[in-house]
Amino acid sequence: MSRQPDSDPPDRDGQGFNTFRRRFLAGVATAGGAVVTAHATGAWGGQTLQDAMGSLLQDHYQRMTKDEIHAALERIERNARRRYGVDARCEDLPPLPNTVFGYALNISKCKGYRDCVEACVKENNLGRDSQMQYIRVLQMPDGTMDLEKAEHYYDAKQVPVPGHWYLPVQCMQCDNPPCVKACPTKATWKEPDGIVVVDYDWCIGCRYCMTACPYWARHFNWTEPQIPAAEFNPNLNYLGNRPRPKGVVEKCHFCSQRARKGRQPACQEACPTGARVFGNLLDPKSEIRWVLENKNVFRLKEDLGTEPKFWYFSDDRVSRA
Repeated sequence: MSRQPDSDPPDRDGQGFNTFRRRFLAGVATAGGAVVTAHATGAWGGQTLQDAMGSLLQDHYQRMTKDEIHAALERIERNARRRYGVDARCEDLPPLPNTVFGYALNISKCKGYRDCVEACVKENNLGRDSQMQYIRVLQMPDGTMDLEKAEHYYDAKQVPVPGHWYLPVQCMQCDNPPCVKACPTKATWKEPDGIVVVDYDWCIGCRYCMTACPYWARHFNWTEPQIPAAEFNPNLNYLGNRPRPKGVVEKCHFCSQRARKGRQPACQEACPTGARVFGNLLDPKSEIRWVLENKNVFRLKEDLGTEPKFWYFSDDRVSRA
């Protein structure tokens, strides 16, 4: 069922627009009948006219009724079948009760292999042609921590490179997210489990959120994502890894399609050195709580007051920075 927002998302043009939208969509769905669905899909971005209009006139997620959400999920599944030949299952997974997710990363164990990046790309249906990546692994000389001068695109024949260390960066799922405040359509918000999500159907691609994010964690989709059919992940979440259209901003969501089913994010499972720790911050017996209570942890740009839920720590006695 739909969830209530902290504050009501704005209408595009008042409640009158929403009334018109619903009536018009109903007309397209029923009055058009078989004539509508018989249109060639090529003229509608690979969709039928009915599905294209349904997506165009879709309400904000936080205002959608249970039936409207169900219809949206079915549209996503039909489009996946048309485009990729895959029988996808898209769910609307709610936040888990009594759960706030957090992440910790042991920088002394990270060796710069980027297995986490590859796993994230595959799990979250990121476009292969655009090299869209939610996780960036930064390479820096030992004894330094200048994020502005870090190497984002290192291409060493073998890692770790002697005299260097590695710092993976992704969405920090801030408790006080500046990106949310910057969005003019309220297409992004923080969920009760701490995950900052995006309603891609209401993102207008203005990129204000990208400017507001101090962690470079939001990415604009310049092209229609190209995903090999054989590599398409059919296990989808509406506010997670469903296919995104061209012209929207996307980001890490802690693999909500996995985390909200009690599983670990793909990046955590893929890490060959065990550098990543993910779990429920409210569970005193969780591994991440142990790390926060027993390790010397730090967060990036804490002085900004964003309250990120992503920590770093090291097993080394001497700090790298």
